[in-house]
Amino acid sequence: MDNLVNLLYAAVLAGTPLLFGTLGEILTEKSGNLNLGVEGMMFMGAISGLAGVYFAEMWFGEMTGIICMLIAILASFLCGAFGALIYGFLTITLRANQNVTGLTLTIFGIGFANFFGEIIASASPSKFMTISTGAKAAFANSPLIPGLAALAGEHRWIYWINKLLFSYNLLVYLGIAVALVMAWFLNKTRAGLNLRAVGEDPAAADAAGIPVNRYKYLATVIGGGICGVGGMYISMVTAYGVWVHGCVGGRGWIAVALVIFATWSPSRAIFGALVFGGLSILRMYVPLGIPIEIYDLLPYLATILVLIVTSVRQSKDHNIPKHCGFNYFREER
Repeated sequence: MDNLVNLLYAAVLAGTPLLFGTLGEILTEKSGNLNLGVEGMMFMGAISGLAGVYFAEMWFGEMTGIICMLIAILASFLCGAFGALIYGFLTITLRANQNVTGLTLTIFGIGFANFFGEIIASASPSKFMTISTGAKAAFANSPLIPGLAALAGEHRWIYWINKLLFSYNLLVYLGIAVALVMAWFLNKTRAGLNLRAVGEDPAAADAAGIPVNRYKYLATVIGGGICGVGGMYISMVTAYGVWVHGCVGGRGWIAVALVIFATWSPSRAIFGALVFGGLSILRMYVPLGIPIEIYDLLPYLATILVLIVTSVRQSKDHNIPKHCGFNYFREER
């Protein structure tokens, strides 16, 4: 039982950056924009979140953990949103090809992050960019209910509950909260329903008086910001507050696949991120004596299975928004 608990615990931690990337892309695609630049925006968020805390401590000295976390979240969100704004301007205003623009954004974001990461690190006396121990502690896993952890020695089931539900860093809970709020927004609010209408049929939404381009811009930019926070999670939590060249390592592409796995549902994205996170670290907990490359294929094999099931069911709620990937030009409606 302990091995299963440890696997689920590690799966949640590994799946959290995927969850942020997936939620950002779901929001973007709900507006009809297919942004394949998730990897690039996550890279931009990774470097900006780390650099924001690094320079803040350089200029103002060591700060409390919560201030460091707020700086990292804000910096990564704004930088990811900036990348998405570039994509939005090219595809919404200039009507450039969405696939090509997204791929270009990925290349730009990777180069942007690695360039500034190396530049800042080379200017540092230690020749690598890292934040203080106090700032790192803000992103470390810690029990939310210390008293509950004290009872774990007396009751094993309390230990399991505490570890699975109350022993993560705050960004894990933020990701779950964002998913639940987004699900409520898309399904229960007028603005969310308008956004879904824009993604399904922008001409009809425009005829009904919905400002199509405004919804597209807002969804794309906010979605990019959420992806940026996912990148910041990698540099702050996975890499322990140290800049690592190429740290995102393809997680943005897995997040794009996870959108399909979650069938464009924010709430199902929580489960999907757990599954994909578990598959990504499965080799460390379930050694089967097979090549590592086989383990790396598992998330994509799962996506193929979901595609098959989704195609068979032909559920309208589980399909990609009809106008996703196509530019809208008002004069052509």
